[in-house]
Amino acid sequence: MLKAVFVTVAVLAVSAAPLASQKPDSPAGESVTITGRVVDVSCFLALGRSGTEHKQCATACGRSGVPLAILGTDGTLYMPVSAKPADAQNPRLTPFAEGPVKVTGTHRMHAGMHTIEIKTIEAAS
Repeated sequence: MLKAVFVTVAVLAVSAAPLASQKPDSPAGESVTITGRVVDVSCFLALGRSGTEHKQCATACGRSGVPLAILGTDGTLYMPVSAKPADAQNPRLTPFAEGPVKVTGTHRMHAGMHTIEIKTIEAAS
């Protein structure tokens, strides 16, 4: 019995080691300015819906808590994040749903995902 417990603990310790050592690819991040369009993640990724004809739906989704993100002009999808606890980003993005935006902030990569901590956001032309 003691041998089985030791083996289990050893296996858990070895399998948890890679997770404990994983860190964001770029913890400090880099200052960037991106242009793109605010999209509702669910409709965009699951249904392929976006554009001006989707504005009303994206606005409603954003207000109801469906994550909004920024689709850069280069096709990169940036998930907005905040270093402050409980600092939802949808209220900042909803007014721009399906519209062009210019965003400045801190870009980071983590687990293969592009994130942006938004400093400023404004309508782009």
